Amino acid sequence: MPAPYATLLIEKEGPIDWVTLNRPEALNTLNGQMVDDLLDYFGGLYFDRKTRIVVLRGAGRAFCAGLDIKESMEARPDDNAPRGPAAGLLSQRRISEIVMRMRRCQQPIISLVQGPACGGGFALALASDIRIAGESARMNAAFIRIGLSACDIGVSYFLPRLVGVSVASELMLTGRFINAERSLSVGLVSEVVPDADLTKAARAYLDDMVTTSPLGLRLTKECLNMSVDSQSLEAAIAMEDRNQILCSQTADVREGMTAFLQKRAPNYSDS
Repeated sequence: MPAPYATLLIEKEGPIDWVTLNRPEALNTLNGQMVDDLLDYFGGLYFDRKTRIVVLRGAGRAFCAGLDIKESMEARPDDNAPRGPAAGLLSQRRISEIVMRMRRCQQPIISLVQGPACGGGFALALASDIRIAGESARMNAAFIRIGLSACDIGVSYFLPRLVGVSVASELMLTGRFINAERSLSVGLVSEVVPDADLTKAARAYLDDMVTTSPLGLRLTKECLNMSVDSQSLEAAIAMEDRNQILCSQTADVREGMTAFLQKRAPNYSDS
């Protein structure tokens, strides 16, 4: 059983983890405890072979409205007292490490975005592998609207790779919201559905993923990560070749081919 978390609800469904940001009264904003919980959960996935896919969602009417500004301000009662670079960097790195662990883990992550996904919530959605938007979804790089740079928690890395530099520049330099319809048109999300149908929409992706080999699924996410930043076609193909040889040495490849010929669902191992 997964460890209990104060701000996350983890529901296991076979090889699938349904992870719910569970501070609905605060629009699932990122407070210190939620940062700790997300770091622990995503950090534990790297060597977890039983969990194959993660679905990330928010309780209530928001995905995640970003930083818990009230808690952050209360932690600094004297606005004129700087914390110093060391303390500030430690706090910053604790939050940015969440998206690093999301990308480092080999499980595909599907984010179901409804309502606001602002600032840090936007970053969580961008760091996922697949995004499905509810009709109420509204996302923005909120950091620039509160006196900070919009380049935060990986947004400057993920967003231009997903939507191109022009649209990323527009959103990051203005802090404007992008709604569900436009998110779909620029390729930021895979589809838009009524909020009530988000779970149903996710299941179509889950059904496809759980019929792939466990090793093949993990290595596909890893290779995609590497290829996005690959310096050459040769480097990307070298990674692809390595992955195919690794997969071909398992019993799963024979099972996959046999199941295909017999027109049945494969019965893969838990490798």
